[in-house]
Amino acid sequence: MEHLINPNVKDIQFSGIRQFFNMVSEYEDVISLTIGQPDFSTPEGVKEAAKLAIDEDLTTYTHNAGLLSLREAVAHFIKSKYGLNYNPEDEIIVTAGASQAIDIAIRTIIESGSEVILPGPAYPSYEALIKLAGGVPVFVDTRETGFKLTAEQIKDHLTEKTRCIILPYPSNPTGCTLTKQDLKEIVDVLKDEEVFVLSDEVYSELVFKGSHQSIASFPEMKEKTIVVNGISKSHSMTGWRIGFVCAPAFIAKYMLKVHQYSVACASSISQYAALEALTKGINSALTMKHEYMKRMHYGLKRLRFLGFDVNEPTGAFYMFPSISRFNMSSLEFATKLVKEAGVAVVPGSAFSKYGEGYVRLSFAYSMETLEEALNRIEQFVNN
Repeated sequence: MEHLINPNVKDIQFSGIRQFFNMVSEYEDVISLTIGQPDFSTPEGVKEAAKLAIDEDLTTYTHNAGLLSLREAVAHFIKSKYGLNYNPEDEIIVTAGASQAIDIAIRTIIESGSEVILPGPAYPSYEALIKLAGGVPVFVDTRETGFKLTAEQIKDHLTEKTRCIILPYPSNPTGCTLTKQDLKEIVDVLKDEEVFVLSDEVYSELVFKGSHQSIASFPEMKEKTIVVNGISKSHSMTGWRIGFVCAPAFIAKYMLKVHQYSVACASSISQYAALEALTKGINSALTMKHEYMKRMHYGLKRLRFLGFDVNEPTGAFYMFPSISRFNMSSLEFATKLVKEAGVAVVPGSAFSKYGEGYVRLSFAYSMETLEEALNRIEQFVNN
């Protein structure tokens, strides 16, 4: 009966990040720098808000789009932080994490044969979700542009089948960001095109140089941009599964259909926790960001001292060093590093073929963990 399985599902692969993470669990005394899981605790006030929601029996379905009070908090958050204006009543949907927000956005705007331009390397979910929707991922090699998807590259890859451009910045896995000038150049290319932009901004609170800029802040792009964000990374709430998607009402009303039949609504308890996070805890990410910056500078200095070619991350909490001088594939390098040094990183090939020749290290781990991991990597390289 396996031949009856949806071929789109057969065609996609399990996430290379998770595959390697699961493989590592078979080894003892391994320091893992694989998962983008903040090592900070969820803020106490957020946890208390969730407990109170349980005690007060706030455990029923909410509006499909989420609690209006939470959508209002989201609207205030993105306006005060990034200058974005969205109506909480019909332009914001609370989702089961940013991943589900990306899913419903893609399923709403993509049909069979639609092309989606995205940078390579990129987080693996984009490719899988595009294929599940019947679309065609069109990767752009960004290795020579500092991992930035440029206006010129977008222009070169536009066709009559192009339906969407994905801008995942700050970037997982590369840690790069786009400046206002970078975005302005992209806007000049896209402003007259009938093409959607899916802007994944889940790491927006973790920008180390300057401040985060959204392409939706450009008036010419507001009506064609879908913004995805959430609190998993900013408030160390990955397991609470709360994200949100903001889009013009004419797009959001269709995304809400997909969302409704997918999960009905996000967890009510998590929504009340998120309400606390985006009101009283609106600036909780700042303390975490400063700590990530310390870790980033430490890790960058150590890696460069060991001879790794690595760009300085300007956002998120990942480094993406080249391993080309070791003359082995990223999977071979990562496997050897686990077996011989007891350190786990993610092979760059997990992020498309354009990630080959690199590995991803997460610095969402304590300084002590990072220091010991880099000590082991140093010994591994020297040997």
